[in-house]
Parts: sequence; C-alpha cells; structure tokens
Amino acid sequence: MINEVNSNRNVVNDNAASRNNERKAKKEGMKKGVTTTAIVCIVLLLIAGLVGNSMYKNEQKKHVAIVENQKRSFTQLLTSRDSVINEWMLTFDEIEKDLSTVKEKENIITMKSSDQEFSKDKKQQILKDIEYVNTLLDQNKKKIASLTEQLKNSGGTIKGLQVKIAELETSMKERETEIADLKVALTKKDFEIGQLNTKMTDQQVAIAQKDEKITNQTAEMNKGFVASGTYKSLKAKGLISKEGGFLGLGKKESLHHDFSDKAFTQVNITETKSIPVNSKSAKLITEHPTSSYELVRDKDNKIASIDIKDPDQFWKISKYAVVEIK
Repeated sequence: MINEVNSNRNVVNDNAASRNNERKAKKEGMKKGVTTTAIVCIVLLLIAGLVGNSMYKNEQKKHVAIVENQKRSFTQLLTSRDSVINEWMLTFDEIEKDLSTVKEKENIITMKSSDQEFSKDKKQQILKDIEYVNTLLDQNKKKIASLTEQLKNSGGTIKGLQVKIAELETSMKERETEIADLKVALTKKDFEIGQLNTKMTDQQVAIAQKDEKITNQTAEMNKGFVASGTYKSLKAKGLISKEGGFLGLGKKESLHHDFSDKAFTQVNITETKSIPVNSKSAKLITEHPTSSYELVRDKDNKIASIDIKDPDQFWKISKYAVVEIK
C-alpha cells in the first residue's frame, strides 16, 4: 500500500517536472526568438541606415557637383565678361587718345596756315597732317560703331558703357565739324578739296605714329621750367624759403623739394636764349654753372635779362631755373 502511494507520488512528481521543463523550454525558446528577432531587426536597421546614408552621400555628391559646375560656369561667364569690358575700356582709351591727337593736329594746322603766304614745304606738311587726321577720324568712327554693335549684341544694358560710347560719339562729331570748318578755311588758301580728303595707308599711319612718338619724346627731353619774381611772390607760390644762418642772420634762399610744375612757365631749353629780368638786382636761386650764362644790363645799368650762353651746361644740373628779382 505504501509502495503504491510512493509510486503514485513519483508519477505525479515526474509529470510536474516534465511540465516544468516544458515551461522552461518554452520560455527559453521565446527568449531566443525575441533575441533573434531583435538582432535581425537591428541588423536590418543597420543595413537600412547604411543604404540610406550611402544614398544620401551619393545625392549630396551629385548636388555638390551640380553646384560646382554652376559655379565654374558663372566664374567663366564673369571672367569672359570682365575680359570683354577690359577690351572695351582699352578701346575707349585709344579713341580718347586719338581724338586728343586730332585736336592737337587741328591747332597745329591752324597755326601753320595762319600766315598769308607759306612755303611749299609748309603746305606739304599741312596736307600730311590733314591726311593723318582724316585717317584717325575714319578709324575711330569704325571703332565706335563696332563698340555700339558689340554692346547691343551682348544683350547688356551697362549704363556706364552706354554713356561712355555716347560721349565718344559726341566728341567725334565735334572733331569732324571742326576739321570740316578747317578744310573750308584751307580751300580759301588755294588748297584743293580733293587733297584735303585723302587718307593714309596703314603703313603710312604706323610711320606717322612712330615719328609722332619720337617728336613727343624729344619735346619731353627738351622741357625746361622758368619762374621769376620777388622773394615774397616766389614764396607764395611755394617755390623757395630761407634756411640756415645763425640767430636769424645769414639765411639763404633755397628751392623747395615738393613744388608744383604749375608754378613755372614751361620752355624749350633748345630754343630759350634768355630769361627776362628788368630789375636793378637779380640772382639765380637754382644751380647753374656761372660760365653758362651772363647778366645783361641796359643803359640804365638795370639787369635786362639773363642770357644763356651755353644751354647744355646751363640746364645740365637742373631743368628748373628760379630767378629772384628785387
């Protein structure tokens, strides 16, 4: 009886243990399933994140590439535009320079033709100058027309450039009118209108411009500057001051270093033979060899002028001559 009860207890215990083991197995299975599922989800999320990040980076690279291309295109456009504008500005300078030359030539021709009678050589020089002027006007007229067309085709509305072209057109018309009037005046002095309308070839223009350059360089080399007056007037012009001495005594006049050329009269040192003085007393403030000049007195013993005996020596130390008169 006791054995039978024990046997039943053992069966019950075995069944309980079996059910307990089943429950444990189920719990462990569920835990493993949850863990596996969590790991799979994490892996999937990581893969999705990596794929998303890769796609984002690719899109970012494409966007950066597009922006860089746009930037390069814009830079090239600006560079090209700046280059064109710089070319225009250079052409503007050339036209202004040529129009200035035309005005100078006009003044020279007017001065040369002012005589009632003039030599054959002078007439030939006038005709040569007129040819040069005709050519410059024609060339620059074409340049202005080309600039106007370029600005129109560019589609730009740069007001500054439009104003500049308009100013050049106005200056061109003024020069043409002045030259036309000058030609009318020359026909009254036995010049033929056919002669006055000829132009130079490109080679002749190049030669004329070369000669003009040499002439200008020579004129620049031969520039001299003369100023004369009392100490007070020369000081007021900012040319001289008194320096040195002791206790206010023995001061000497000396030339300032920062004077303006506008305070002087410009001369050609190869043509200037004397400096007018017309005073009882005079002296040169600037340095010049004493052997290169002399003080010329009139019958009243006043200094009439300073005669330059040796121009090369006189202007050797300085191209400036300042005379103080009393």
